[in-house]
Amino acid sequence: MVKNEDLDENKESRLLNTAFKLFTEKGIKDTSIQEIVDNANVAKGTFYLYFKDKYEIRDILIAKKSHRLFNDALYELRKNYIANLSDQVIFIINYVIDELAKAPLLLKFISKNLSWGIYSKTVIKIYEDNGDKEDSVYKLFLKGIEDNRIKLDNPEVTLFMIIELVSSTCFNSILYNEPLPINEYKPYLYDTIRNMIEQKR
Repeated sequence: MVKNEDLDENKESRLLNTAFKLFTEKGIKDTSIQEIVDNANVAKGTFYLYFKDKYEIRDILIAKKSHRLFNDALYELRKNYIANLSDQVIFIINYVIDELAKAPLLLKFISKNLSWGIYSKTVIKIYEDNGDKEDSVYKLFLKGIEDNRIKLDNPEVTLFMIIELVSSTCFNSILYNEPLPINEYKPYLYDTIRNMIEQKR
């Protein structure tokens, strides 16, 4: 027997999956809530049980997709022995960049909001509500700073700046080869990230 919660979760998932498909195919501006509910096969009123408007569903999708990228990168990192914190962060960033380079529609959708995958209150609330105590890039970074006695004035701000740097510059590098094609740009980016983490006061 299917529980009501399962039905509700299924409807929410259908709405999210359908919205993502339409947003990436048509663009957010040209996608209506009516199209989303018609394609998801749910009533329009059901949409408003979960989301305020199409921009809220977009924001939730950006946060969830970004969060998934970082979690997948962390999972891959755990298969390797990398002791140095800078090398760990660069491994994660490299994984995320490579995944985005393979999925330009996802890159355009996330746009320059990659940091939402780590800092979005929406995502944090979702995983806290689920009682999910999973590892995260955020926890890895703060623990690495502490364990390696790295002197940063504000580690949280440093991580945010790293992700924002990756997000904004890689968007242009992957899509437009500006300032360089992504594989040529990576060494400059990774040197900058290393300097941000290893700086001494």
